[in-house]
Formats: sequence, C-alpha cells, structure tokens
Amino acid sequence: MDVDLNSDLGEGYGAWTLGDDEAMLGVVSSANVACGFHAGDPLTLLRTVQAAVERGVVIGAQVGYHDLVGFGRRFVDVEPAALRADVLYQIGALDGLARSVGGRVAYVKPHGALYNAIVHHERQAAAVVSAVAAWPGGLPVLGLPGSRFLTLAAEAGLRVVGEAFADRAYTADGTLVPRDRPGAVLHDPAVVADRVRRMVLDGIVDDIDGRPVAVTAGSVCVHGDTPGAVAMARAVREALAAADVEVVPFAG
Repeated sequence: MDVDLNSDLGEGYGAWTLGDDEAMLGVVSSANVACGFHAGDPLTLLRTVQAAVERGVVIGAQVGYHDLVGFGRRFVDVEPAALRADVLYQIGALDGLARSVGGRVAYVKPHGALYNAIVHHERQAAAVVSAVAAWPGGLPVLGLPGSRFLTLAAEAGLRVVGEAFADRAYTADGTLVPRDRPGAVLHDPAVVADRVRRMVLDGIVDDIDGRPVAVTAGSVCVHGDTPGAVAMARAVREALAAADVEVVPFAG
C-alpha cells in the first residue's frame, strides 16, 4: 500500500521566512509550491523548486487568490474569467522557474480560501478547472473529496486525487473546520500521526466532536506553516512506515 505526503512550501516573502522548507523537503513526496499570489517572491520560489528537484520531490503549483496581505485565506469574489487567467498565470510562472532548474509543475492544488470556496462555489470551481484543462496536456488536481472542484475536474477529463489533512480538524460533513475556531489546527505529532495512519488504512477520521467521518486519502497534507510541522511530518512518515505504507508521489 502507498500514499502521497504533501506540504505547502515556498511561502516565505523577501526577508520573511515561513516554515522550514529545507527540512520538509526531506520528508514529503510532493511539494505544493506557492506561485506568488498568496505568498512567495520569485527568488524564494526558485530556491524552493531547485531544492525540490535536488531531492526528487514532485512539484505542484499551489494557486490562490491574489491576496498577499491576507495570505490567500480571505474569499475574493473574483469574476470567473479573471480567476481562470490568474490560475493560468500562476501555473506558468512556477513552471518556468521549475524548468529552469530541470523540473516542471506536475499537478495543481488550490490554496486557502480558494481551496475551500470551490468545494461548493460552482463558477469559481469551473474557472479553476478550465484553467488547468487549458494547460497543454492538462494536469492532475488535488482537492477535497466530494467537492464541486473535483467533480468538474473529473468531468473535464483531468485526473483527480482526493486529499486528507493531517493537522486540520474536520466537520461532520467532511469539510475543514474554519481556522478561527478553537481546535481547528492540530499540533501534537503523536496525535497527528495516529490520525493519518487511520485515514490511510481505514479511510476514517474523527471529526471535531469525536464522531467518525469517512475520508479519502490519495494524498495527505501537513501544512508547512503550522508550528512544529517538520516534527509532525516525520512522525507521520514513521507511523506509515510502521504500518507498511510506502510514501510515494501521486504525480510525476
């Protein structure tokens, strides 16, 4: 049995560093690299994709709203045509940087508020799908199982991969608990590792009220900006190895 382990990386900006990308790239199999809209300046992104190539980690474009101040975690009521162009722009920018160091963008994962909006927002979900489908050959997409985004992507002929979250709490309907609610983000490496083992082996996670919820874990995310992220990722990887689960990228 195998599963992908991913993390959001390249989210520093200029003199500000966010997370330990170097250490995380030694643990994960896929890197969701920021594209400059919610985070990441060109030099940070270039260094991140170069490090990913050197470590054999698959590169994904983490596309988001044009919202540096809000870190892409605020909903933006952008018109679908503009959102489609924004997504294409971000993929192209990151792919250009990646190709300059011998890599390429191999998949797309929306970030933050965009990720959550297109679970239900039909027009924005369709815009993101249209952008990814317009990329030569299309690209696999990573998203929340049951979302409109993944449904529309599958209908468009894209490969879809359901994502589970190691360090985020779930609601009873399988969506993520908003970050401003107590308990929305988890920090204990042992707890997180045990949750991921159960997600991968049994397809189950306890929601924020302790009730079991079905999850699909084609890929598991450990957020790179979460305090203690590297320790959590290492604990997850060790728990998976102990359960004879191999960590391999879903794209490449």
